Amino acid sequence: MKLIITGGAGFIGSHVVRIFVNKYPHYTIINLDKLTYAGNLQNLQDLEQQPNYRFIKADIANRENIFKIFEEEKPDSVIHLAAESHVDRSIRNPLEFVTTNVIGTVNLLDAARSIWQPLDSAQGGNCFYHVSTDEVYGSLGDEGKFTEQTAYDPHSPYSASKAASDHFVRAYYDTFKMPVKLSNCSNNFGSHHFPEKLIPLCIHNIKNGKPLPIYGKGENIRDWLWVEDHARAIDAIFHNGKVGDTYNIGGNNEWKNIDLVKLLCDIMDEKLGHAAGESAQLITYVTDRAGHDFRYAIDSSKLQTGLGWQPTSDFRKALADTAQWYLDNEEWLNNVTSGEYLKYYEEQYSR
Repeated sequence: MKLIITGGAGFIGSHVVRIFVNKYPHYTIINLDKLTYAGNLQNLQDLEQQPNYRFIKADIANRENIFKIFEEEKPDSVIHLAAESHVDRSIRNPLEFVTTNVIGTVNLLDAARSIWQPLDSAQGGNCFYHVSTDEVYGSLGDEGKFTEQTAYDPHSPYSASKAASDHFVRAYYDTFKMPVKLSNCSNNFGSHHFPEKLIPLCIHNIKNGKPLPIYGKGENIRDWLWVEDHARAIDAIFHNGKVGDTYNIGGNNEWKNIDLVKLLCDIMDEKLGHAAGESAQLITYVTDRAGHDFRYAIDSSKLQTGLGWQPTSDFRKALADTAQWYLDNEEWLNNVTSGEYLKYYEEQYSR
């Protein structure tokens, strides 16, 4: 199999690429990534010499180039993770999210459709797997969980762009018999996460004695999923999920933002040799995010029952391991926060 993984230099994508390269040596894995601020080939340095791994620098919004790549490479399948993903950035620049998340997805669908046979053909076997977010479902109250039947109700430009891309993928399945699969995941955490999201931001700021900005009163609730569990779920869905189906992926692990940050402060105090409670003094409450969803929680029983997947991580241990990874990889963190790696890879891959 020749498999294109888009966004493979990003946080979740790099974990997915690593699983597929190492677990399936008979596959050819092509990592297609634009290398924005959040895409970093340092995440995959351990794979650079693997014979079944290649990297192509490309922007999925560049339709002509994407068609050229698909025509030359003729991939059998696609796992599509490339996306602009930070809600705050989407509030500042919605059009950038429409361009990448919606137009980019349609470009990939059209490029795949140009070289694949439809589902009702005898020459099946292709798969376009679209990785999405639980944020498309909107916000929950104190009870209940998102299921695959939950109606879409996006509240931010980011979630609206992902909802639109989900709808296009399903429309291509219905209209063009495109062999698709979809998944919607809860909040991920783990190594190699760009430090604009809550957990890596707090680790970075605690280490440097900077404020820990908490929106509103910190009472918003998220379901936290270890990124390696997510990557295993993607592997299971890609290989064994039903074509045309959607699978929700969650950690069954709800935390109020403020409680999560306080736990992380305790972990960092231990690791840095601080007095108990020292890091928590950095907590700073800031004006709430516009359109801030109150609670996310995923019901992943379909995935667990149908494909045998389970979240495996002990949350406190995985969080502590995540904090330790950032402390042990100071050069990586300094590079991504300074943008130095972007300059290097621009020189290496610009044509």
